[in-house]
Amino acid sequence: MNALRVSLIKKLRELGVEERAGPGRDDGFASLLYRGKDFAHFHTDTELDIRLGKEVIKREGLVSLPDSTVHPGRAKGSAWYEFRISGAADVQKAIRLVRLAIEGLKL
Repeated sequence: MNALRVSLIKKLRELGVEERAGPGRDDGFASLLYRGKDFAHFHTDTELDIRLGKEVIKREGLVSLPDSTVHPGRAKGSAWYEFRISGAADVQKAIRLVRLAIEGLKL
């Protein structure tokens, strides 16, 4: 696990987010849960897929990764947003996006 992901997970735990690796997986895939609800997952150490909802994605002006290898054909109206973490600023953006996702969960 790379240092950026370790840093992000540490900060997300402070928000009450649990990381759960997929059984038998060693490719970096892991789900993120808040109060038992799955709302995001890592594809790899550097790619996070977050269910934000169509409205949040539109409001925030978020666009799909142009070079996505996991979801290259994702529909423009999808409720999911794929995000790449390549630096410290991306960790902060990921935390903000996770907060938005948590706010949108129906608990």
